[in-house]
Amino acid sequence: MTGQVEISAEIAALHAESCRAGVAESQPSLDFPPYRSSVLRHPKSALHLADPEAVELQAPCFGGSDITVLDADLTVQHTGEPIGERTVVTGRILDGHGRPVRRQLVEIWQANAAGRYIHQGDQHPAPLDPNFTGAGRCLTDEDGCYRFTTIKPGPYPWRNHHNAWRPAHIHFSLFGTDFTQRMITQMYFPGDPLCALDPIYQSITDQSARDRLVAAYDHHVTSPEWATGYRWDIVLTGSAATPFEEPR
Repeated sequence: MTGQVEISAEIAALHAESCRAGVAESQPSLDFPPYRSSVLRHPKSALHLADPEAVELQAPCFGGSDITVLDADLTVQHTGEPIGERTVVTGRILDGHGRPVRRQLVEIWQANAAGRYIHQGDQHPAPLDPNFTGAGRCLTDEDGCYRFTTIKPGPYPWRNHHNAWRPAHIHFSLFGTDFTQRMITQMYFPGDPLCALDPIYQSITDQSARDRLVAAYDHHVTSPEWATGYRWDIVLTGSAATPFEEPR
């Protein structure tokens, strides 16, 4: 199996090619060979257009009353306290003109402090935490702000190549006015050395765009003797848009 040295060399070559061509991709490349499964998983045919009204007839529906404040605190969803670094993650959802996106449904999911998901497909030898499910949701307020209290996730191994490790990250999902307007992205933590080795993160060839996926530590967000704090804004459109996993 290919090792990290070969993967890093492939990433560097693709970044150099992008630089020579003067084309820095600010969104993830759908076909990025160092991310091995993208070669098989990315669409190769034209997408089929869907009637959004027909989709809405079969899609789930929700309102503000379906979401409670407890949904945004991933540390109080069980009878005991989860293990790990308690942290607050907050920010604003903005459009391309810097205006707040109000009443936006924001969902997150993540691994626990040991880097393990509660998912049948995740069977690597790290412990589950019976007091941490790793999923939350909230609605943005009038200023476009969201706020979650959670446990800082750990890195975890994956089978892209030999001894591959994903950097610590939190998945974000945002819905627009209907269920055909979903955007998915990932937030990373500052100073993580695994980001430089990760072909998913590196599938964005524009360094400034990659930087927009990294949260900033914010001491004003911390809670004394309780939680550290990170701030991460999400921009939906425009030249400063946050990279998303699906083409928009």
